[in-house]
Amino acid sequence: MAARSYERLSGLDGSFLAFETPTTYMHVAVTAVFEVGPTATPQGGVDIRRIRAHIASRLHLIPRYRQRVRHIPLVNDAVWVDDDEFDLSYHVRHTSLPRPGGERQLQRLCAEILERPLDRRRPLWEVWIIEGLVGGRFAMLAKVHHCMVDGIAGVGLLAALLSMEPDTKVEKAERWVPRREPSERELLRDEINRRANASMRVARGLRRALQSPRRAGRVLRKRAGAVWGLMNAGLSGAPPLPFNKPISPHRRVDWLSFDLATVKQVKTHFGGTINDVVLATVAGAVRKFLEQRRQDVSSPELRVVVPVSVRTADERGAMGNRVSVWVVSLPLDEHDARFRMATVCESTAGLKENEQSLGAEVLTQAAEWTTANLLNLAVRFINRSSQYNLIVTNVPGPPVPFYLLGSRMLSVYPHVPLFENQGLGVALLSYAGNLYWGLTGDWDQVPDLQMFTKVVAESFSELCEVAGVRSAATAPVKRPRSLPRRRAAGAERGERARVVRTMRPRVRAASGP
Repeated sequence: MAARSYERLSGLDGSFLAFETPTTYMHVAVTAVFEVGPTATPQGGVDIRRIRAHIASRLHLIPRYRQRVRHIPLVNDAVWVDDDEFDLSYHVRHTSLPRPGGERQLQRLCAEILERPLDRRRPLWEVWIIEGLVGGRFAMLAKVHHCMVDGIAGVGLLAALLSMEPDTKVEKAERWVPRREPSERELLRDEINRRANASMRVARGLRRALQSPRRAGRVLRKRAGAVWGLMNAGLSGAPPLPFNKPISPHRRVDWLSFDLATVKQVKTHFGGTINDVVLATVAGAVRKFLEQRRQDVSSPELRVVVPVSVRTADERGAMGNRVSVWVVSLPLDEHDARFRMATVCESTAGLKENEQSLGAEVLTQAAEWTTANLLNLAVRFINRSSQYNLIVTNVPGPPVPFYLLGSRMLSVYPHVPLFENQGLGVALLSYAGNLYWGLTGDWDQVPDLQMFTKVVAESFSELCEVAGVRSAATAPVKRPRSLPRRRAAGAERGERARVVRTMRPRVRAASGP
């Protein structure tokens, strides 16, 4: 049998296509700011041709980025096929701010770019190079559809496009020949065979279970309990908040950063995790935000969805989504930062014990058995129900500096998509000693997004005060001291080697569905 020339999207990956509507764009993104470097032109701009050539030389590491979506007849399931009309200049864009462009101007431009849906007739990603920042700096906004990557895989994308050494050499791009696109008949035939083989595997699994019924019973009870725990968390519905209304197509973007060492000191003082510190900060910030608006803060909870990676070590660097979720109830009515943090630690510890994330994983595995048509109906039901107030996603990033053709990445702010009835989203990414917060708001529901940014910093400062730690919120990114390159490289060599092993995407041979 000839090798198949496409890959099937998983049920979870396909769900992000289903979640997309004219107002809810399902692309994740990051905005990275770079220092002036060798890519600068004599006129003060950026050499976009060298950057395109550099990205072209890295595409063999991420073959998904030269593929587009097709759908299987009748069942409407999505598959990846090679784009035989791939045009890199379409995907790597070049624009400029009016010089000298400030941070607020950059945020407005990023919001406008994020408002534009990705063209499903092409590979679902774009990279925007934005010049004109004050001091000759430039920015890169990379947006990728959520059906292609989760947060961990997105960091792997950065590792593929950037480097851990200030190398200015542009490698020669490997020759790429697109595979033949399958016919509709081939797609439908393969899908029928896939479902038949899956049924046979289930039957074999049942036979093995009957041979060891006690063990099978324990596994079944564990998975059923996890599913019930997840569903029970959302059955009652989330308390209505002012930013939980149908959203518009327009966005606002803001950001800030904390010193990561300070966050870790707060974490150590309370005995929780970095994510606990983040969630306690968000709970306090939402309370302050509502108080600033003179709105009710007596609701006992703020319901937050927290994505949890279930990516194994073997899957690190692979594309697609390997993520589950927690539904966490945060104490909105608690004014004391100490008790707020204690409540959050208790809640997340309980979620770890009852393995709520396993419940979401079981449900996403079940999606493999349905068709995209039924999945779309389920997604529409989820969108109409109000099961949570906002999403808070926190992704560990590289601990060492990254470079784009010799230009050091100074800061990097993540952007999370907004779902229906979710006018506010919070994304975090750690990088080179800082914890970067990217805040996304619906244009109409959160016109005061800058106020929310301010109260996030205030909420974290309260935790620092209770922990006896000096707050370093919204600290500007410090430029590295002018150490000799050899000395700086020696100090970071071991850490870079470790990051290369764990974060760079692996080249995978094309496989069938």
